[in-house]
Amino acid sequence: MRLWAISDIHVGHPENRDLIQAIPNHGPDWLILGGDLGETLDHLDFVLDTLGPQFAKLLWIPGNHDLWSRPGDPQGEDKYHQLVEACRLRGVLTPEDPYPLWPGPLPPGLEPGTSLYLAPLFLLYDYGFRPAEVSLEGVLDWTMEEHILCADERLLHPHPHLSRVDWCHARVAETEVRLSALPAEARTVLINHWPMRQDLLFIRRVPRFSPWCGTPLTEDWHRRFRAVAVVTGHQHVPRTDWRDGTRFEEVSLGYPREWRRWLGESPPTPPLREILPGPAV
Repeated sequence: MRLWAISDIHVGHPENRDLIQAIPNHGPDWLILGGDLGETLDHLDFVLDTLGPQFAKLLWIPGNHDLWSRPGDPQGEDKYHQLVEACRLRGVLTPEDPYPLWPGPLPPGLEPGTSLYLAPLFLLYDYGFRPAEVSLEGVLDWTMEEHILCADERLLHPHPHLSRVDWCHARVAETEVRLSALPAEARTVLINHWPMRQDLLFIRRVPRFSPWCGTPLTEDWHRRFRAVAVVTGHQHVPRTDWRDGTRFEEVSLGYPREWRRWLGESPPTPPLREILPGPAV
């Protein structure tokens, strides 16, 4: 039994839909869907209905694209809860559900009997991943110097919060309480769409996109909450890194023009990244 992960599958692209439909049955394995599955409720439904039969359990978290609202769509928290309800109708775990205990084999080095919780998170961003000399008020002027402006500024509404910063900070505060309530000896796998450390940003082609990539409030969460692994996406830069003995997995697929650079023109299936049991430190 294994825990796999993939994010940023963007099934609005036909090539990505074909890849997702090619994922074979994994029997008792579980799969993390790490956000940016698409941009509509129909996209989410397609992914859940396609992959639900292929895995024993799915875990879902939202990305920014999932939360985009077109005219007539629910906005902000209303859109988020619409997506959560679609997951719950199919038995898919979300950030609103109790953190499940991992029932499979533990990572190398963990004592037998250790409680390992899987923690799907929804934390957003607060523009904090910016240079120290750039103010919050001036951050968009700074990004626009390089003609960078995330579509979230038009499509990701914070309703009923005053701003995405307020929504982010509310989610961080709520999540801190929940994670702190886990047993003191328990270990975790933290799962969030946006990167949780600024030193793990690798979007070198568009460095001024960093303000939309997370919050410094989570820099030490891998230590505070005893994580054996941290799973993120968003950057479309799949890779493995280690910090303080914790494995950080960026699990994005990305757009067709991106994955073709490293998978080739016609990969048989998209690469799922193994989270558990995973390698030793």
